[in-house]
Amino acid sequence: MSSRIVVALDVPTPEQALALTDRIGPECTFYKVGLELFVAAGPDVVRALRDRGKDVFLDLKLHDIPNTVARAVAVAADSGARLLTVHAMGGPEMLAAAAEAAPPSTTLLAVTVLTSLDAPVLGQVLGRPVRRVEDHVHRLAALARSAKLGGVVCSAADAELAREALGPAGEIVTPGIRFAGAATHDQRRTRTPEEAFRAGATRIVVGRPVLAAQNPAAAFARVAAAARQAEAARAHTG
Repeated sequence: MSSRIVVALDVPTPEQALALTDRIGPECTFYKVGLELFVAAGPDVVRALRDRGKDVFLDLKLHDIPNTVARAVAVAADSGARLLTVHAMGGPEMLAAAAEAAPPSTTLLAVTVLTSLDAPVLGQVLGRPVRRVEDHVHRLAALARSAKLGGVVCSAADAELAREALGPAGEIVTPGIRFAGAATHDQRRTRTPEEAFRAGATRIVVGRPVLAAQNPAAAFARVAAAARQAEAARAHTG
């Protein structure tokens, strides 16, 4: 179950990132390296985590012309990343080129709609009214499936429609995870760990609830307990 929980190493240096993995302890086996840490440390931090026996979700949200993204995917995969993101808004040709460049050891995920965007803000971006973010997520998830990507990144609020578009296979990775009653900060569409797994997430990404905790290991254990509870509830109702 712990492999379904990805802790986001949203820190500016590799030294801080590796120190956090020590504080969280061996129970966490999956970490996310995002733009901040990757810009600071490059692929070396991915390799350092792999040397510690950790899986890595490399969240670069690649978005460029097809050839550039394909070459970036190949280089990123070579660092040992197990999961890697591209932006679904790059279009079908870019997604297909990325999928062709990815080796079997790296699963490509299409980022649909960021959890910092709600319907009014997405409408401003698209230049037209948006009634439901979920409809946009469904369309982009269908693009990802057509391009043979391994899954999507979306809010847990959109996970059920994403699954409808992806079919029974494929990863649904949901960021924007908060404990009940906690501050949402710059996230507009957050969910608790239990809500995310009940909605169909295959993995959740947890950042501040663990990183900002006085005891990161205890915070991770709390998330893991919530995940087990949600899994037990799904098994009971299924």
